[in-house]
Amino acid sequence: MGSLLLDTLLSNCSDPLEVLNALCWSPDTCPEPEQVEGLAVLIGGMNKLPGCSEGAAKRVDFLRKVGVVAWELCVPLLCGLSHQQERLSSRDGGGRKRELLGAACGLLGVCAQVCDPKLSEELVRSALPALQAPEPEAAGGDAPCRDRVDADTAVELLAAVAPTLCPQQPLCAELLSSVLGCVKRSPDPLASKALVRVLFALLDTCGGDRDATTCLIDRCWAELRDWHLSGCAPAVTARVLLCLTALSEHLFPDGVAGSGPRSCDPRRSEAFWEIVQRGLTLRDTVSRKRALYLLKRGVATAHEEGLEFCSGQECGQGRVSTNHSLFTWVPDNSQLLREFWEDYTLIMETLDENQIHVVRPVLKRINTLIEATVSNSQGATVLHPSWLLCVYQRMFHSENKTVMREGVCHLLQLAVLHEPTFALAFAQFVIGPFMDVLAEGSLFHRSPGQSIGECPDLGVKLQDFMVNFFDGLPQERRGEVLLQLIRRLGFRHWCAVPVLFLSQALSRLPPAPILRPEGLQALREVLQSTMITHQVLLRGAAQCFLLQSALSLTDATTVSLAEVFSFLTNFRTEESLCRGTPLWDQVCDWLVENERRFKPDTQLKPQTRCCNAALEGEPLQKFAHDQLDSFLRVPACCDPTGSLPDPWDAELLARVILLSADAARRRTGESAARGLEELLHPLMDTLCRLSTNVYLPLCKADRSLQLLLRVLQLQQGGDGWDPQTRADDDVAGVIETRVLGVAEQVQEYILRRMSGDLCELYDVERAQLYHSVLLELVCLYSSVGWHRTSRLGGFAPPLTRHCLRILTEPTEKNPTVCGQVRRATAMASLALLCGVGEERGPDLHPDAERALSSTATLFFSSSSPARLNQNLLKPAAPSECPEGGPEEGPSLQGWGRLAACFVRDQWTCLRFLLSSNISSGDAEAPLASVTLAAAIEALGMLRSNLVLPVLDCMAVVLPQVAPAEESLCVEAVMSAWKVVLDLSSNPQDFWPALEGFVQLAFTRGVLELTDTEAPRLTATLRQVASELIELSQTKSGVFNVLVRHCCHTWLTADPSGGGQTHVLLSSALTHLDILEEACVHGPVYRKDQRLIQEVQAYVEQLGRECTANAVVTSDSRDEQFPRLCALAFLSQLDAAHPTGQRLIEELVLRLLKKDEEISKSKVRYYGNSLQHRVKNRVWQTLLVLLPKLREGFVATILTRVYEAGFCSNQASVKYLVEWMIILLLHWHPAFMDSLWGCFSGDQEKTKTSICTFLSVLVHLNVLLSNVQDKVGQWQKALDVILQWCFSHNFSVRLYALLALKKVWNLEGMRAEAEEGAGGPSGLGGLTAVVQACLQQAESMQSSGNAAKNWTRIQDHFFFGAFHPLKDYSVETIFFTFPSLSELADDEWIPAWKFERLVEFSQNSVLPLQNPRQDLSQVHPGDWVQLDKGEAEQEERWAEVQKKMTPWRLGIQEQDPELQLAPQQRAARLGKLHSALLVVASLIDKPTNLGGLCRTCEIFGAGALVLDSLRHVGDKNFQALSVSAELWLPLLEVRPVDLADFLQLKKREGYCIVGVEQTANSQSLQDYKFPAKTLLLLGNEREGIPANLLQLLDVCVEIPQHGVTRSLNVHVSAALLVWEYTRQHLGSAAQAQEP
Repeated sequence: MGSLLLDTLLSNCSDPLEVLNALCWSPDTCPEPEQVEGLAVLIGGMNKLPGCSEGAAKRVDFLRKVGVVAWELCVPLLCGLSHQQERLSSRDGGGRKRELLGAACGLLGVCAQVCDPKLSEELVRSALPALQAPEPEAAGGDAPCRDRVDADTAVELLAAVAPTLCPQQPLCAELLSSVLGCVKRSPDPLASKALVRVLFALLDTCGGDRDATTCLIDRCWAELRDWHLSGCAPAVTARVLLCLTALSEHLFPDGVAGSGPRSCDPRRSEAFWEIVQRGLTLRDTVSRKRALYLLKRGVATAHEEGLEFCSGQECGQGRVSTNHSLFTWVPDNSQLLREFWEDYTLIMETLDENQIHVVRPVLKRINTLIEATVSNSQGATVLHPSWLLCVYQRMFHSENKTVMREGVCHLLQLAVLHEPTFALAFAQFVIGPFMDVLAEGSLFHRSPGQSIGECPDLGVKLQDFMVNFFDGLPQERRGEVLLQLIRRLGFRHWCAVPVLFLSQALSRLPPAPILRPEGLQALREVLQSTMITHQVLLRGAAQCFLLQSALSLTDATTVSLAEVFSFLTNFRTEESLCRGTPLWDQVCDWLVENERRFKPDTQLKPQTRCCNAALEGEPLQKFAHDQLDSFLRVPACCDPTGSLPDPWDAELLARVILLSADAARRRTGESAARGLEELLHPLMDTLCRLSTNVYLPLCKADRSLQLLLRVLQLQQGGDGWDPQTRADDDVAGVIETRVLGVAEQVQEYILRRMSGDLCELYDVERAQLYHSVLLELVCLYSSVGWHRTSRLGGFAPPLTRHCLRILTEPTEKNPTVCGQVRRATAMASLALLCGVGEERGPDLHPDAERALSSTATLFFSSSSPARLNQNLLKPAAPSECPEGGPEEGPSLQGWGRLAACFVRDQWTCLRFLLSSNISSGDAEAPLASVTLAAAIEALGMLRSNLVLPVLDCMAVVLPQVAPAEESLCVEAVMSAWKVVLDLSSNPQDFWPALEGFVQLAFTRGVLELTDTEAPRLTATLRQVASELIELSQTKSGVFNVLVRHCCHTWLTADPSGGGQTHVLLSSALTHLDILEEACVHGPVYRKDQRLIQEVQAYVEQLGRECTANAVVTSDSRDEQFPRLCALAFLSQLDAAHPTGQRLIEELVLRLLKKDEEISKSKVRYYGNSLQHRVKNRVWQTLLVLLPKLREGFVATILTRVYEAGFCSNQASVKYLVEWMIILLLHWHPAFMDSLWGCFSGDQEKTKTSICTFLSVLVHLNVLLSNVQDKVGQWQKALDVILQWCFSHNFSVRLYALLALKKVWNLEGMRAEAEEGAGGPSGLGGLTAVVQACLQQAESMQSSGNAAKNWTRIQDHFFFGAFHPLKDYSVETIFFTFPSLSELADDEWIPAWKFERLVEFSQNSVLPLQNPRQDLSQVHPGDWVQLDKGEAEQEERWAEVQKKMTPWRLGIQEQDPELQLAPQQRAARLGKLHSALLVVASLIDKPTNLGGLCRTCEIFGAGALVLDSLRHVGDKNFQALSVSAELWLPLLEVRPVDLADFLQLKKREGYCIVGVEQTANSQSLQDYKFPAKTLLLLGNEREGIPANLLQLLDVCVEIPQHGVTRSLNVHVSAALLVWEYTRQHLGSAAQAQEP
């Protein structure tokens, strides 16, 4: 309602109260927003009337009526709006409700201004409970009260009423406390709204009272500071930053020199800078921007203020040393400080970008920060080190792994860590965030330029960093920091790669006694928890490095020998700490060096101390003797039927014995036989009495056997011992001699125990111990040549007879535990003996062999053809017993595994019988089909890790069944394959099962079957092979097993002497898919898989430096092995044999088809992609097979080879195709004329691919060597080349000129041609043309890039050092060419792999090694080397890309409450607006409108007019506007109403400017825009309609110089808006500067 209309109404109204009453509404109705706004205007106007402003009765009536309006109309209306059940979901409805809420609160504000302060207080107190209590829904309470407003409405009410309060009122303090409480508790939108609306309104009450404002601000800061100190959670920090940013204009001093500091300046508080630092490292982008804004404001204010101060001097605190303050400002160094903080903020802002090309240029400026951080010329610290940590932590949190890696590398190279102050300041950061980021395994990928097998760049830097970091720490703090770091390693689950390199870095620390018992315990936790799931080789390597670290860093005076050996027992023998390795020797040397320095063991009982005088002077030997004595000291009352003792004690003691013995040998350099014999005497004495002393406690006997077993296993060492070293091992010699002396007694004891004393479930584990001891004794007999003596011959027969007797006893009607356990142990013993018989074979003693033959009676019977898969009968469980209590029945835990092992052991025995062809008298062997059916049944019964014997038996019988019962064979193969797949996640059992399955499914007899003989079975094998190949894509090494087996089988003659090799080669044709895949196998690993492969290669190349290489068995899972195996197989094929010839030709056709399929596919074909690699492997294989191809076959494939040359290929493939063409035409010159047809094809088809054939002609001397008509072919080459020398394509001309130069310089050919044409001038004009072309080529030397390209192509290896015939070798094809053609190095196959891994058949045509060295001396970058060195140097002030954030707009995120009008939001940000109106009602494309909205908002236009506000919700609009609509007023004017709108604006004083080309339009560069300008934009196609052109004051056009004469409407508008802004807004901004 306008002021003129209001004045007219009130002046002509006799009783204004009647008008007021008329505008009031009934309490039970909902008024319109206009009615409420009118009432507010009326009350405000009436308050100024003479009658109402004096102290007359009218004044009393007026105030009473205003109070009624406030309490009886406004407050109920607000309560109703707060708890309205029906929510308005539409855009218009929701906006209407917001308008009504704003109008009602505005009316209350007017009422509070009119009435006395009591009304204001009462209104505030009525709204405070909504802010003080949590939301009812969040608190889980009842429905909200109808007479109370909700929090959102309360905020609006308080914002309207708060300006009427007096700042000195206690209510203001209560309101401030409630607002801050709401900010702490409420969600982000409500917290932001309360902060901006209420708190700012409260500050407005202070007016110009500086003291009142300061008091309020100080209270806010104090409460926010205490809140942050009480809980530093990220959410708290983010909310505090929101408040501080919103209050920044009031928090900081005016910045005027001499104005003096406020009572409590937050910049002088350490807490303020801690909040800023925490904000800079938060993961929330908005919070980081707020923290950076506060940092900028603090620095700018300090510079303007010009006072010296440092943080920590808040509110009367004493002076704090600048070296310990988080922020320091020294006016004398203001220029240096400003530059420093500008660099710092630039770095932090740039780190929010995710593109490394934007981030990398500013990273070098971190060095500037570091220099400033150390000290200035006066020695005072400019920057606290914690600011640097913020930079690094921000980089560690980056979403871009490259930025993260850059940050890690930069920190690793920090030279200032030599400074103790910095090392201490960084210590907790290194232990915490830095260790967390190192857990990211992808950081350890090889850097560009590093080859496979090199230590990753990050790994090298990490080693140097650890050394420098600990060297910088004070001596007394190193142990504490190291302990925390090791505990951090055990704190989380790490992947294998980071643990490996961290362990290696720790092992490089200089020796120092800083690790104590708690450190060893922390390392034990790492070994037991962190690395349990890692790859075996990497896990073993990490163990080796950790043990080396422990040896060099442990303080021996603080640990006892018991603690040391307990720690050493955690290192696995099969992975790291194995006897005979360098690591074992290091441990021995360390024990010898420190044996008299170890802390005495206080837990060792006095009576167990060594009484042997010979050992008193040897601490290690004495400790071992005491431990052995304690180990064997078992009370006589020990339970004779107890379970097996814990094997851990035997493991520990075995290591003690062997380490002490080897240490003694290394100490003296002499034999340790005597000392070891003395040490082993108690054990040997106990073992000697096993068979004679019936009163020997069972526990003692078990302990002695456990120790014997581990000593025998550990003393063998790894496979890395050479024969001479093993022969000189006197320790092993003493052990073997002493054990052989008691072996007979041990055997007798075991035989007695297994013949009837094992009858409880816990005896099953005891039986496994006995079996393991027996196996070690058999191995010992074999090593000393006793395997044919009566030792085994006297033991095997009685045990076999006992087992057969138990197994053939009648079945129990009521099975008992005792009876079933005896059957289980008997079958296990029989399986053990059969396994020995299968392994030792002919070396068995005759008595043992005859005894094992009797096993056949158990499975072969005339009455029962197949006695397989016999089950153990499960006894009744305790709960199932009809009588007695639980103590009467045994526990049956583990019975299922026992029953499964019983079935597995049967198949182990049967495997021995089948492989040995043993029969038993009249007993008939079961039919093969019956055995196979039983095997399928066993696969369903057994666990997947127990099926290996079953698979072995199936491999024997499957070929016998295949021709007759194909369905059964198919079922057997698929059942076995399913079992193998189930084991894919269990590497320990998967690989043996896979080997067994491949030998089963692809055994010789099955491979010989053709599609005609067994179509379903062969189809099944193809399906399985396909699935196996698919599995190999994710599990490396799977395909190796199949290829190795098949290639070996196809080339191996029948062991029966039948000489059926050609039959097996025919089977290769049946399974050609396998061979084809093997030729191109080698998938591009996923990044994590590639990382593991690279790190494993690095560990392997460490050799003996890493003991794991000598201990861990190589798994031969090299992904290049299938190709090697296939190529070796192909090299041994005889091309003269029809079968071999057919196999080669079929394979060549398939490979060519695969290449064509890739060329025609739509899959993206880029360098080193899978498609690129496969094509490269195809042509490498074809080059190997080329000498074996007959000429008739070559004629059929030559066209397809040419077609491959026309395809778009990567460089490596292109060179191989060209080489293939050259060799084909050289060896088969009859096809030379076919080459010229390639040059006469469609020009559009050839394009640049003609370069392939021009490259072939470069080697014309090789092509013509076997051609009869050399001159004729030479002239054809010249004619063809000259045509392409004039091509419009530069690359084609370049190749053609090179070919012309090479061909023309063939002196012999040219001389013969000239002679045939009648002399030197016989070639006529041809000579002149050629010379002109060559002269043109040489003249390119002064043509910039053309000269460079001409030089480079001449120096290229394919046209220079390479010779197609002399360099034809396996090494060139698979190693030299890939390395020179920028193929990834994991595709390079060195020649040594062909020598070591496979048997490659060499010949004179295709040698393995390249006989020439010319090509190997060429470097890949010789002709494409770019000058990169200068680009890496950067001046300090080099330009960097940066998103500019205007200072006054730096707090735009402080008000996320987007329900404010755009003008309000923009005004709160201090944003400047012009009077420019941009009218886009004629534009209908959302993309244009979105871009226009963004442009108008950036340049501060007053408003943007659209034909409909619905465009704002369009995703295309939002994609271009990027939220600009939230900060720019938008108006809606339909095109039909546009004329009226323009008329209205004309009356308001606007100049209507049209963007259109007319006869009278003015140029943009000459036009001066009035301040009040309305810019009318035309439609994208039709421009401005004629009826609107008449309303324009002026038309402005943009000067153009192009042909199209048209600009996009958004671009045109942007140019005009910017020109308006340049003329007006710049001067307006300057005018507003203080």
